[in-house]
Amino acid sequence: SCKVFFAKDPLKIVRAQGQYMFDEKGEKYLDCINNVAHVGHSHPYVIKAATKQMELLNTNSRFLHDNLVQYAQRLTATLPEKLSVCYLVNSGSEANDLALRLARQYRGHQDVITLE
Repeated sequence: SCKVFFAKDPLKIVRAQGQYMFDEKGEKYLDCINNVAHVGHSHPYVIKAATKQMELLNTNSRFLHDNLVQYAQRLTATLPEKLSVCYLVNSGSEANDLALRLARQYRGHQDVITLE
């Protein structure tokens, strides 16, 4: 089921910087939910790199591009030989879907157990 966080007293987040998010009243919250643990919100290096890339090409991994291959090669070079295959996906949902399909294909079973 999908549910809104803080349903009885919803937060209206209007901006973020570093590891913090701010509501419309200026109240500061430590962000422990979003995927910002490594560099934070509004990191200048990430903004510069994203802007540079979007000025050149703004698409996802469904199209072939040399940067995807180069990234996969650099990533797998840091891993053990058994982890030499790289699947690039667009979201966590896509990653979960692919993981399930690969596991089902490999094991030949359709059953799945999930934990909440």
